[in-house]
Amino acid sequence: MSAGTIEKGGGVPAPALSGKTAAVLVVGGSGFLGCNVADSFLRDGEKVIVLDNLSRPGVERNLQWLIENHGSAVHAEIADIRDLAAIEPVFKEAKAIFHFAAQTAVTTSLLQPIDDFDTNARGTLNVLEAVRRAGRRAPVIFASTNKVYGALTGLEMDEAGDRYLPADAVTRRYGVGEAQPLDFCTPYGCSKGVADQYVLDYAKSFGLPTAVLRMSCVYGPRQFGTEDQGWVAHFLIRALANEPISVYGDGKQVRDILHVSDAVAAYRAILASIDRLSGRAFNLGGGPGNAVSLAEVVDEIERVTARRLRTVKGDWRAGDQLYFVADTRALADALGWRPHTDWRAGLRDLHAWLLQDWAGVNKAQFQRRPRRITA
Repeated sequence: MSAGTIEKGGGVPAPALSGKTAAVLVVGGSGFLGCNVADSFLRDGEKVIVLDNLSRPGVERNLQWLIENHGSAVHAEIADIRDLAAIEPVFKEAKAIFHFAAQTAVTTSLLQPIDDFDTNARGTLNVLEAVRRAGRRAPVIFASTNKVYGALTGLEMDEAGDRYLPADAVTRRYGVGEAQPLDFCTPYGCSKGVADQYVLDYAKSFGLPTAVLRMSCVYGPRQFGTEDQGWVAHFLIRALANEPISVYGDGKQVRDILHVSDAVAAYRAILASIDRLSGRAFNLGGGPGNAVSLAEVVDEIERVTARRLRTVKGDWRAGDQLYFVADTRALADALGWRPHTDWRAGLRDLHAWLLQDWAGVNKAQFQRRPRRITA
């Protein structure tokens, strides 16, 4: 990396940001959503601190992309949120904090629940304490998850063709709202739920301006999806590599997928109005207009890639919801926010990025000759 600054073993020695220069701090800023949020502020001329431990494969390329595009406006701190002493100094220079760093896979949480807790729960508490001790009252916007609502087994479902739909007419029309009771299940749901509640409580107990976005499935450029997290990108990557796609359950489960550009707009809108929204949690997703079953996404990927896909069915996974569509009316009422990218157009956008970027790195896989199908 030839521009920007990286501290703590990142490879490029450089002076720290001046204490007089307030910056936007993106915790987990080399990850998919974090780097897109960072890029949006950098394009507006803001200075951005990226705090990341670079543990997820591929994210170092996102950091390199930010630095190559924005140079010295990017300051990278390579540290782990589980280490309060290591991260605390970084927060002294932050005027706003977006917290995306997390252990993101339910499957990993079942195998390593202590590590999952240390990252998601204790790590978030460390972030909050670092903000509080810095004394700037900098806003904290936290990326939570729809998994805080549990498996939603209390929602009666109808089976309608290739998808599940709620029997309740209001939920079918609008989705799951913030009034849905919290019901943590799986270690991942518990650790993220604990973090979610701590972020909200720091607004009550310490007067920090905080807000929470409980996210559905976000997808888009710069997502290095895996089988356990980032499934839309993972499906496309597998398709382009002519590899089978694993579908756990029957493929009729429904998610409201949200393009990353719309997610970034929501996060920025929350920050802009944090004074009146502090202490609140909002559901964030593509809403009913972007609600799709896994089977529908597979079919659309076949059209986009012109490849016949092979799916391998597996057992249902712990805590998997038959249906989650975010009711985003609270967010719309508070901010006027609505998703603008239709899921089919968004899928094509991600496909184009993968062909340009990911395929260049994995050229041997992606140059296999596709099998043509008709739409």
